[in-house]
Amino acid sequence: MRLPAIRGIIDRRILANYRIDRERMAAALPKPFRPQTVNGYAIGGICLIRLKRVRPKFLPVPLSFPFGIKSENAAHRIAVEWDTDQGVQTGVYIPRRDSNSRLNALAGGRIFPGVHHLAEFAIEESEDRLMVSMTSNDGNANVQVSGVVADSLPSGSVFGSIEQASDFFAAGSLGYSDSHQAGNFDGLELQCENWKVQALQVDSVRSSYFQDTTRFPEGTVEFDCALLMRGIVHEWHGRADLCCG
Repeated sequence: MRLPAIRGIIDRRILANYRIDRERMAAALPKPFRPQTVNGYAIGGICLIRLKRVRPKFLPVPLSFPFGIKSENAAHRIAVEWDTDQGVQTGVYIPRRDSNSRLNALAGGRIFPGVHHLAEFAIEESEDRLMVSMTSNDGNANVQVSGVVADSLPSGSVFGSIEQASDFFAAGSLGYSDSHQAGNFDGLELQCENWKVQALQVDSVRSSYFQDTTRFPEGTVEFDCALLMRGIVHEWHGRADLCCG
């Protein structure tokens, strides 16, 4: 894509994650992707991210200066792998992106990688408790996550510790999103300067994608865990498109 490196702050990022039957997840993925697994399960989830002070990296303006774009964004994401000439590559496939930014919706898939859909967000947030919900303007997507900051992951999680989960998601920095051309995927890589996560104990979670029983029949998908990130200095870098052909 025609994207210069951009820089900003992840003010808040929730990663709400599901463990999914590998075969059902594989059937829902386009080529060339296949599920990346943890303890035999495919891993998918919702990313609810608030960005602030986002601006082109080349601008000589420090991030401490309150200048740049602020937006609320949601993405449905699946941990995947695919074959390249250099071997197996891992990352995430993003079938759907939503944003409250009209700029993101206008530029997404054109200047900024990945088609973005306009959406409305509702947020209730304190230091220890968060609730974020999203409803797309086209009516095709909705998500909701609420919970409190915790010291550990749920006992039934496929991840043995916060550190293991953190390492897994940190490695999934390269994402490919649906573009305006079928079978062609826009590439975007997230680079964080101060990666740090906390556990989020979830008391309510909803995803129109992962709770669609035509895609995932009952018993093939289950909520696993959630992570919270705050105050992360980061950069976005456009990467070469990927085509199933």
